[in-house]
Amino acid sequence: MSKVVIIGSGLGGLSCGLILARNGHEVTILEQGVQPGGCLQCFSRRGAKFETGMHFIGSMRPGEPAYRLLKYMGVDDLPLSQLDPDGFDVVSIAGKRYKIANGREKFVETLAADFPDQRENLERYYDTVRSFSEASNLHSLKPIDSSNGEISEFLLRSVDDIISSIITDPKLQNVLVGELPLYAGAKGKTPFSTHAFIMDFYSQGAYRIVGGSDALTEKMLERLSSLGGKVLTRTPAAEIVCDDTRATGVRSASGEFFPADHVISTIHPTATMALIKSHLIRPAFRHRIERLPNSVGSFAVYIKFKPEAMPYMNYNFFGYRTEQVWDCQFCTPEEWPKSYLYMHMCHEDGAKWASSAMALTYMGMDELQPWLDTKVGRRGKDYEEFKRRKTERLLDEVEKDFPGLRQAIDSVYTSTPLTYRDYTGIIDGSLYGVAKDVTNLNETRVSHRTRIPNLLLAGQSINSHGLLGVMVGSVVACSFILSSGEVIRQIEEANGDNKK
Repeated sequence: MSKVVIIGSGLGGLSCGLILARNGHEVTILEQGVQPGGCLQCFSRRGAKFETGMHFIGSMRPGEPAYRLLKYMGVDDLPLSQLDPDGFDVVSIAGKRYKIANGREKFVETLAADFPDQRENLERYYDTVRSFSEASNLHSLKPIDSSNGEISEFLLRSVDDIISSIITDPKLQNVLVGELPLYAGAKGKTPFSTHAFIMDFYSQGAYRIVGGSDALTEKMLERLSSLGGKVLTRTPAAEIVCDDTRATGVRSASGEFFPADHVISTIHPTATMALIKSHLIRPAFRHRIERLPNSVGSFAVYIKFKPEAMPYMNYNFFGYRTEQVWDCQFCTPEEWPKSYLYMHMCHEDGAKWASSAMALTYMGMDELQPWLDTKVGRRGKDYEEFKRRKTERLLDEVEKDFPGLRQAIDSVYTSTPLTYRDYTGIIDGSLYGVAKDVTNLNETRVSHRTRIPNLLLAGQSINSHGLLGVMVGSVVACSFILSSGEVIRQIEEANGDNKK
């Protein structure tokens, strides 16, 4: 079988590696960081553990897409704790709380209690999200068929456009997009498809990974190792080496050359272009990739609680100061933060007390200009003071919704988009990589295939972000090596399907 070199050991790199190693390919994954996992990484401070990127997942019941994919990859024993099915997410708008429940009936009934005249519209909204997702590659595990009229419409129209055409109550429109931080939605730009993918992902059940998201990394690494694949940390890729027709391998920063029959890059497309010197990539394409817009970054406060001081919260909380949930990433320093997402870590299933939590809000790179060229731990006193002020502002907002929070805090730690950039290598410390834009869809869409025939792209900026989006993207990318029919056949076989 062929040699495959994969750049990046996040979810995209690990899932590509597992698919190909499962099929007998010799897989080597190059990771620039100290530990593998990308956005699945966790860190610990004074005995408290914190997640960096993936905080909860969905679609994990037998037969659902994420479950099927993980089982196919040999990861079907992930420790999970289900969030409250009667309200796994709570959206608070100007002090009024609304629960988002699992399942069609509960979802409609719960919101219809506050919006009785919107019951039929809520049913139509839920069915629209469900039917679109079932018709997309999230369920078929094939590239999206843009020739399908319904699919095409939801790719080309924005979230707010579609929702306002279904829901007539402006307040309910805001409630239904209250989970915007999960995809950093931008009004008039983010495709409805992005919203639908995320909402459908959690619609039947939402779960936290017990012990943290790095449990998934550990299980994927164990499985990859058993298949003969390897991950080399502290090995940043310096160049994707090409001859006149194709990629021949990857050279690391230390000068070591890794020959390859296929190369898959799961890092940001702009970072990938920086590794390629070949004439096979046309200047116009390179320029387009370099100009790709990225989603906004975030400021995060990681909270360690005193023992038995904070009851465990079995849901996620999205807080908005005003009636308007859109454009919270655009605000003056005096207005910041307009919104936030607050979650507890699940250190054990059935937890009674929380040991740690995270509060996240939007932050752009514009506020961080003075420290753009600095590294972690070397940004200076002004940066630390900047973070201290931001921390107090964000905790003030959370305290309003959760009185007594500060009294329960043992210690806090913070990160900015610069932290995210330096630890994960993501351009601008972006939350979700390349931002999709219906007003410029062709320019913001990046294909898995490139002009270099044996160089493929995967990861959160390709296809879609999130657990399911990234894994489906890995299936699509690997299908160009294995054939899509073969990968789908193997997924069905691993899940005991009787489909022919």
